[in-house]
Amino acid sequence: MTDAIHGIQAMRSPGPILPRWLQTVDQWVLISVFMLFAIGLLLGMAASPTIAQKVDAGAFTFVFKQAVFGAVALGVMVAISALPIKHVRRIGFAVFLISFVGILLLPFLGTGFGKGATRWYSLGFGSIQPSEFLKPGFILVGAWLLAGSMQRDGPPGVTLSGALVALIALLLMLQPDYGQASLIVFSWIVMFFVSGAPILPLFGIGGALMLVGWVAYSQSEHFAGRIDTYVAGIIEANSQLDFSMNAMREGGLFGVGVAKGSIKYNLPDAHTDFIVAVAAEEYGLLFVLMIVFLFAFISIRSLVLISAKQDPFKRLAGAGLAALFGIQAFINIGVSVNLLPAKGMTLPFISYGGSSVISVGILLGMLLAMTRSEPMDLPGRKQKFRSV
Repeated sequence: MTDAIHGIQAMRSPGPILPRWLQTVDQWVLISVFMLFAIGLLLGMAASPTIAQKVDAGAFTFVFKQAVFGAVALGVMVAISALPIKHVRRIGFAVFLISFVGILLLPFLGTGFGKGATRWYSLGFGSIQPSEFLKPGFILVGAWLLAGSMQRDGPPGVTLSGALVALIALLLMLQPDYGQASLIVFSWIVMFFVSGAPILPLFGIGGALMLVGWVAYSQSEHFAGRIDTYVAGIIEANSQLDFSMNAMREGGLFGVGVAKGSIKYNLPDAHTDFIVAVAAEEYGLLFVLMIVFLFAFISIRSLVLISAKQDPFKRLAGAGLAALFGIQAFINIGVSVNLLPAKGMTLPFISYGGSSVISVGILLGMLLAMTRSEPMDLPGRKQKFRSV
């Protein structure tokens, strides 16, 4: 058999997918992600049995569910990270469109589960929160628009992406969900900055955000109450924050010991928003610092790898994804130690929750895809604006 037929060279097999993926993916980030997932299961075994007891479920029901969610999330992460960028971009657009429609229909079909905000769809056997999936999807759409605006004859990406992020933030604040809205706005600002934004528009955006914050403070008693409480330094007795701070003090450097903590009996969100408090009490400050290090390492290393990319879309999307991952972890931990006003937000890949874990799997898969080493990233290689 010859290597050419009618003058066309036969295509050579690129080899098995898994070895090629392992050679190009950043293995340090990958290992760190698996460590976070393992820590999440460990803390879930500490925090969730008491929650399961309150709802008459098996002691490790939530741990088992988290393991299933995590397995799906890790599978999705690996699958997405192994795809070519054009396919990752298309997945991002599909995720964005589906979740955006989900956000629009929430007032009519969604539920609040008695928490005062309509953010979920009840599926009978569980629930889904579309805003969790909207975040990684929007970052890819926003990065595509901003990258296009940097090319000749590209779309007016700054205007379009800016209008889109404003619309999304408005829809989320109407739920109300100021936390998710702030995450999406922050991620877009990071991408806008990386794209080479002039200083004056950045000041204008800062002023607009201050105005929005003032309006939210004026119109929402719940939002204003949390800000006032934080500024005044008030920690209400027997509140979640009060129990969290006590757990931090009790844990010390090395913790009180496995299964010896008491905070999980008092906190309704011990397995979700305040899972760091469980870690601090039972395993100590050093264990919490290790968690902080893993989140910082993944975010900073990804940003360093992204900075070397020649493709504008990769740089922008990677920066937005890394920033989103890092800032969400920072907010969750900051609230637990009273560095930030109270805000319900999960700790990526550690807190319990199907929507949260699987959406983070999608996010990390996209981030790993952006940071993979590929020949097209070599210096001097010109990049063209790509359609969806």
